[in-house]
Amino acid sequence: MSLDNFIAINVSLEEIRVSVIENGMIAELLLEREYKKSRVGNIYKGRVTRVLPGMQAAFIDIGFDKQAFLHLSDFSPAAEKTVTGKSPAVKKTGRSRNISIKDFLKEGQYIPVQVAKEEIGTKGCRVTSDISLAGRHLVMMPMSKKGGVSRKIEDDGERKRLVRILERFKSDKGALIARTAAMGASADSLEADSCYLIETWDEISKKFIETKKEGLLYKELSLPLRVARDKFNSSISKIIVDEESVFNDLKWFFDRLIPGRLDDIELYTNDEPLFEAFGIDGEIKRALERVVELPSGGTLVIDQGEALTAIDVNTGKFVGKGSTDQESTILKTNLEAVEEIAYQMRFRNIGGLIVADIIDMDRPQNREKVAELLREKLKNDRAKTSVNEISNFGLLEMTRERKSESLGRMLHESCPFCDGTGNILSRITVANEVLREIKKISGDAETGFIQVTVHPNVEEVLKGISAPSVKKLKQLSGKKIVIEKDIKLHPESYRVYLKAPVK
Repeated sequence: MSLDNFIAINVSLEEIRVSVIENGMIAELLLEREYKKSRVGNIYKGRVTRVLPGMQAAFIDIGFDKQAFLHLSDFSPAAEKTVTGKSPAVKKTGRSRNISIKDFLKEGQYIPVQVAKEEIGTKGCRVTSDISLAGRHLVMMPMSKKGGVSRKIEDDGERKRLVRILERFKSDKGALIARTAAMGASADSLEADSCYLIETWDEISKKFIETKKEGLLYKELSLPLRVARDKFNSSISKIIVDEESVFNDLKWFFDRLIPGRLDDIELYTNDEPLFEAFGIDGEIKRALERVVELPSGGTLVIDQGEALTAIDVNTGKFVGKGSTDQESTILKTNLEAVEEIAYQMRFRNIGGLIVADIIDMDRPQNREKVAELLREKLKNDRAKTSVNEISNFGLLEMTRERKSESLGRMLHESCPFCDGTGNILSRITVANEVLREIKKISGDAETGFIQVTVHPNVEEVLKGISAPSVKKLKQLSGKKIVIEKDIKLHPESYRVYLKAPVK
């Protein structure tokens, strides 16, 4: 094991940053700010406020400003058992057309729900009643009776071993699923995980009954501990953290769940900041740029919108070498592009619909190579992804599960000038609007002068190339025109008004 694979945790007063390094590159950057800690995984006692049969959904009050959204596909009828201690009144299963959300929920009813997706934009968080509790090796599904083994564990022998062990821990409290991290884990470790999860669910169920109104029942682990639980595996050599209190929390967590690797937690004490020492800060800035360069000289242009993310692939300065034909040059660029796209999607946490406009290729086998490479590179992505075939227009469409805001939206905010559009009116356009406004009010009174206040960029135009037009307006109106600048003004804003003469 080497420092090509490690986890770096940077702690400051206002935020915690976690960088997962794989093969010497940042695979993921996770960010949690003090004022807006993640609620994904938290479990709440929720009150049904509205049931919408037409949408097969309901709105749930869990104590937030915005109502949470629960769709029928995320609802488990077994949630009623948690509330009443009895089997569900409606015993239909599956999602047939005859089943309606109103068969299960009514306004004013209380149910336990878990946050599945954070609030994004104007939308409230999405919740599920099919609750899951994650341990180091196992996941407990209190609303399910069917356990299993992660699909990522492909070895038949290991799958059978885990199934046999899980059979010993069967409980009426819920089903157990072996996570990928369970590979090679001892029966004792799995049993300890099972006991911890069952105890946790018992506490949640008890609190649900005792709590009289909507509110928090269970809080997910802090970001550093979640990372240790979910991402620290045999391929990761160590965790390096620069804050002693978090270091101690990790020691406690490892002592309880991973005692054999206590020595793989390191407290960083050097003067140079942790993320600078490992070049992480520089890589973050590079990876968040709109234009991303490819090794051969091609580029990706990434534009993230509200509904979808568009990625444009260009050959740039790459024209091939020697006798390489055009198709081979394009194929090489496209292969580099989809490899980088897979990395950027995971690193930036881009979710929703993503459309990549790759360079057109004539040969169908080359198009398949490109799509297949993207699917292969996305296998390590924890978020669910789906990739379509390349269309006749050269568009590669894909979706990626969105659980929280993208990294770009967390680190950036809309430009106060362009409001996120990337464009504002040109200073000449604004100057022409000002001239029209001057002409409009110039005949309103016989005396006085016209006061004009504009942004410095527009003032430069009015006193420069538009000065002859201003002079002509003075002559036509017979009024003095005073032009002043105000750096505080928005570049598109201006003030034009008639002032009475000074007595």
